[in-house]
Amino acid sequence: MIRSLYTRVVLTYLGSVIGGTIIALLVAIWVYYDQFNANLKTNILYFGQDIVRMYESFPLREVDTYLSGMKQLNYSIRVYDETGQFQSYGSLNGNISTVSMDQIKAVLDGEVVQVTGVERSVLGLPLKTGTGKKALFVNSVAPPSATFFIKWLLNFAVFSLIAGSLIILVAAVFLVRPIKKLTKATRQIATGDFSVKLNIKQKGELGTLARSFEDMMHDLQELEQMRRDFVSNVSHEVQSPLTSISGYAKALKQVNLAEQERSRYLDIIIAEAERMSKMSDGLLKLSLLESQSLQLRLSTFSLDEQIRRVIVAVQPQWSDRNIRFELDLEPVRLMADQDQLNQVWTNLIGNSIKFSRDGGVINVSIRQEIKHVTVRISDTGIGISLEDQKRIFERFFKADRSHSRKYSGSGMGLAIVKQIISLHQGEIRVESEPGRGTTVIVILPTATPADKPDY
Repeated sequence: MIRSLYTRVVLTYLGSVIGGTIIALLVAIWVYYDQFNANLKTNILYFGQDIVRMYESFPLREVDTYLSGMKQLNYSIRVYDETGQFQSYGSLNGNISTVSMDQIKAVLDGEVVQVTGVERSVLGLPLKTGTGKKALFVNSVAPPSATFFIKWLLNFAVFSLIAGSLIILVAAVFLVRPIKKLTKATRQIATGDFSVKLNIKQKGELGTLARSFEDMMHDLQELEQMRRDFVSNVSHEVQSPLTSISGYAKALKQVNLAEQERSRYLDIIIAEAERMSKMSDGLLKLSLLESQSLQLRLSTFSLDEQIRRVIVAVQPQWSDRNIRFELDLEPVRLMADQDQLNQVWTNLIGNSIKFSRDGGVINVSIRQEIKHVTVRISDTGIGISLEDQKRIFERFFKADRSHSRKYSGSGMGLAIVKQIISLHQGEIRVESEPGRGTTVIVILPTATPADKPDY
């Protein structure tokens, strides 16, 4: 089995060219062979008739002298008598066609005889001379037209195949070269090397394939970078609580440790264990959301009422710090996954509380448009730098590490929020200035066409 694409392309082209040439040759021979033979017979007949007229019009000696002196006689001439003896004119080139006595007698009796079964066409004509009746047989010295045409066509076919094969070999190199580049690039990518440049400028199917391959390579490179960042972030986030748990667990083994210290160490171990548990839950939740295997459980509910309940649920967090809320909530009925959106508002409002200054104000508003609803959550907190705004929805990313250390968190919340909103075919963006607060804008469609509400 031929596995090389280059060999298969070349053989396919050669097979097509050879097959087409042979078929064309056979058809041409079949169509024109009889016509060329008929043309040959006509030419020999006319030539023979001219010779007969010469014998009839001129003395025998003059005709013999004339025929013997011709330098470019394309026919061989044999003049037979009744005994079978003959006199020849012209060069036979070793090609003497056998003529039987019956054929000679038939010509002597006045018939025109076509000699068959020979390589060259021979025509017998009756001839009257001063010495009596003779049989004139004319044989073509040059190749017959049909035979010459066949040989010419065969030679033409051979030279055409040779030239065509060379052209095909060169053309196949240019045809297969992009595919070889793609094969080499695939092997490099398989080893983890994404610094591959194809430089394929062709258009058509191969060009489209090359550009699609480059897009795929770019996506794989980003995916590989995300995987490395993910492993690095997980290792970092897990290592910190594990170090704390290990250190305080060793401290608990001290015999003379005070009960108050022992209780504090246990509280730290419990807090770090809960932090790891939350991070694990967040990873599982985000993985489930990104796999698209989570089916939204849609229902119609009051969005403004849901946000009010979330604010009430987190009251201990904002009342202790004298943070107040200013609400501008239009009554809105929304078709969405109520549980998933509840997590979105809990996370966003929780972040606003966490990063607001004591005594600050948080504004929450809802505006309904024709096809979507917009929720804005604004605080007067520490704000986010422009550079960090581009990354806040990445997993494990924390915009203000020094400030966020005072609070529990794994950096998974906003990544989960973005994925939930994406599943609802919505949009989320952030507007912020360092030291002047942050505004989170969530835009959701009023109805999700993918499913129907559950009642």
